[in-house]
Amino acid sequence: MANISIKKAALINFIAKYSNILIQLLVNCILARILTPDDYGIVAVITVFISFFTMIADMGIGPAIIQNKELSNRDVSEIFTFTILTGVIISIIFALFSYPLSKIYDNNVYIYLGMILSISILFNILNIVPNSLLLKEKKFKTLGVRTIIINFLCGMITIALALVGAKYYSLVINSLLVGFFTFSINCYGSNLKIKFSFSSIKKIKQFSSYQFSFNFINYFSRNLDNLLIGKFMGQVPLGYYDKAYKLMLYPVSNLTFVITPVLHPILSDYQNDKDIIYEKYIKVVKLLALLGAFISVYCFFSADEIIRIMFGNQWGTSVASFKILSISICVQMVLSSSGTIFQATNETKKMFYAGLLGAGANILMIIIGVLKGKIEYVAIGVVIAYMLNFITCYYLLIKKVFNRKLTEFMMEFRSTILILVICSLFMVIFEININNCMISAAYKFVICGSGYVLSLYLTKEINMFLSILGLDKKRKIETTS
Repeated sequence: MANISIKKAALINFIAKYSNILIQLLVNCILARILTPDDYGIVAVITVFISFFTMIADMGIGPAIIQNKELSNRDVSEIFTFTILTGVIISIIFALFSYPLSKIYDNNVYIYLGMILSISILFNILNIVPNSLLLKEKKFKTLGVRTIIINFLCGMITIALALVGAKYYSLVINSLLVGFFTFSINCYGSNLKIKFSFSSIKKIKQFSSYQFSFNFINYFSRNLDNLLIGKFMGQVPLGYYDKAYKLMLYPVSNLTFVITPVLHPILSDYQNDKDIIYEKYIKVVKLLALLGAFISVYCFFSADEIIRIMFGNQWGTSVASFKILSISICVQMVLSSSGTIFQATNETKKMFYAGLLGAGANILMIIIGVLKGKIEYVAIGVVIAYMLNFITCYYLLIKKVFNRKLTEFMMEFRSTILILVICSLFMVIFEININNCMISAAYKFVICGSGYVLSLYLTKEINMFLSILGLDKKRKIETTS
């Protein structure tokens, strides 16, 4: 798989990713009918800190291993040993941190949850190096199959625990089990050894330090909404907001993460030729924008149906927030791919600056939303922040990294804007009130899909999709014959 193309790697990742989506959706649909918004709100608070502590221990090591082509087996083993030591230290600190956390949120349950999740953090940190090696070696199929099996097993166990009354404990135990099984499979057949020498850390220090700084800032800017809502509005509003936010992230993460995880391992091979990276990236950007246009419009106009079908009527309060957040889906799908390009071009320093500017906008907008006192205002603030972040991020990437005009890049989205307008008009013109949620969602999908297909033909972007599916070659053969 050394010379695997982006298209083939994305196809493998697509199959694996969407198998996992199906499993996770089914598990979440079942859990949402067993657990309450309060259960989700409690877990949402502490999971914010799990990501934070894992990110601290990562220190940008994962992407640095992928980017550096000169690391020996000994170097990798030394880095792995370093993650073991930091993992133990960080997990102990997290367990102790659960005590002041319980005081801040006035709930002793965080002490017990913190003890369980400290073990989960340890496994997450231990998995950093093995996962990065699999990506570096472009073993996307191995990663995909492993994840499918683990998510299915852990999903079934989580549902069983919820049914017997484990409540929020079922959610945190799921996190623990996923980390444990992933580490167990990673260890099987691994050549990693314990080497107590950390000279190898110096080889990735510059790249990883800016990567870590970006992750640190990006983490807080993306999770501040959960922290502030939980503190000043309560766990029930947080449960509703968190459900809307995570549902909005489904298409963002599960469509972009089909492509973006394979971009860095493949494009890093061209790190000395930025023109090639730009040409390949523009194709990815256009595809993500076109897909995001349809999803944004459909989620906006079908927010009520989607929430009720997915989670039931008890989550109706999440509808307004989800509808607002869906406006940013198209922008986020494009924006989420930018980090891998900063990495592949060895420009993590500029990525850090982009993260710094984006975090400033995000924090300001979230605080304004929280001060307004409603989760809908927080959602509006988040959407505005993503729009501002898009502009600042791509100014640095296009202008400063690729030395090209930002206007030239922005012109690539002409078709996307037209598609957004046409699909929205279709949804407004052909709107019909249907009482049945399933039928209403299906009807809106057909209407939005019709507008989407028509707009693809009008903008001639249909050719891109035919090319991806390999159908353009068939058309050419038929035409010549």
